[in-house]
Amino acid sequence: MAFTGSRGDAQPGILLARALRERGHDVTLALAPNLVAFAHHHGVPAVPFGRDTADLLHAQRTDRRFTSRDPRARLRALFDLQRRGVPEQIEDLRALAPGHDVVVAGMAGEEAAESVARAVGLPFAAMHFFPIQPNSAVPVAPIRWAGHLPGFVHRGGWSVLARARAAALAPVLPVSTGPNVASVRIQAYDPFLFPGVDEQLPGPFVGFPVDSDGFLISATDSVHSEPPSQTSSLESWLDAGTAPIYVGFGSMDVSDPSAFVAMLREVCARRGRRLLLASGWATIAPGFEDAVAIVGQVDHARVLPRCVAAVHHGGAGTTAAALRAGVPQVICSVQADQPYWGQALQRLGLAATIPAKKLTAERLDALLDQVSRPDVIERAACYAADFATDGVERTADAVEALLGSPIAPELLRSAGRQQ
Repeated sequence: MAFTGSRGDAQPGILLARALRERGHDVTLALAPNLVAFAHHHGVPAVPFGRDTADLLHAQRTDRRFTSRDPRARLRALFDLQRRGVPEQIEDLRALAPGHDVVVAGMAGEEAAESVARAVGLPFAAMHFFPIQPNSAVPVAPIRWAGHLPGFVHRGGWSVLARARAAALAPVLPVSTGPNVASVRIQAYDPFLFPGVDEQLPGPFVGFPVDSDGFLISATDSVHSEPPSQTSSLESWLDAGTAPIYVGFGSMDVSDPSAFVAMLREVCARRGRRLLLASGWATIAPGFEDAVAIVGQVDHARVLPRCVAAVHHGGAGTTAAALRAGVPQVICSVQADQPYWGQALQRLGLAATIPAKKLTAERLDALLDQVSRPDVIERAACYAADFATDGVERTADAVEALLGSPIAPELLRSAGRQQ
């Protein structure tokens, strides 16, 4: 199992590895080096592969080409970022693959993992946390008016994006010479949020990868949990006052942390609400005041139901956590699939959304007004009442179904000799 990316990419892999181990399978879970300790902390053994994703995120933030006025420079920067770390991933996975029966990957690093699976003749499964395959149900542009475009525009746009990513990765992916192997794309989200997508993508659709005990409802990309004293202090702080506004941006860059916190304080004070900030990877000092609590992370399952709104970056895991808690959301998207989640939930009246770079105190205040309306609160509560928590078990079922697929033992032996 190869799950690279940030904490939000790794957690579904950790959950799935745990579920498969509980079913009696031997599982090798490979994660980005900076997230191996995170898996160990939750009782799931893991090994490192590829490059540290914290370094990759830092490289993205510091590459000036991403802010260039020249679209060609921005495109070259994006292609370079797509390729970064892929050769190391392939080398590490080729060393791990012999002796296994199936390869499983997340969306990040999917192509590298599949190339290894094909090379050694193993069945392959990828968990998709968002409908990224070509379809006409999901607007290709994450903007409000795109939903009015005809479906063929969306399908064509997704196809173009798929070809562009393939072109970006072509220089670092080996040419496949192995046999065709069984493969499946597991759609690990709720198709209700993207009406019609379940009629166009093959599935299976398993729902969000959460389980009934609340694991994966954590709000940080840190590999460490908060000390018990801080957890106790947060519980006491929540008990001592009114329901707060939750804010958490995970591993995303918040630019100027001091200005960001000042803006949040201003908005919450104006609204007469307390602020609970989960700082994630941002360098913001923790602390507790009567009206403000700043912590590194929180347990979403326990904390979000006690909040009046959740302001976050729109990662699939945090979005699912807020949906499960029945709390209205303000999604301030930064990159990748985040703006799509924002637009999808806004269309359904479950959230309001804005690009994080456009966020101001006045705009955040207005968005919180939108999600504080009784109709939004009621819709969020109704969705939470029907939230399915068997996504991990259904994903494990789909992976087990691949175990009966043909394996090529001679290719496995050959791969072992190549190391």
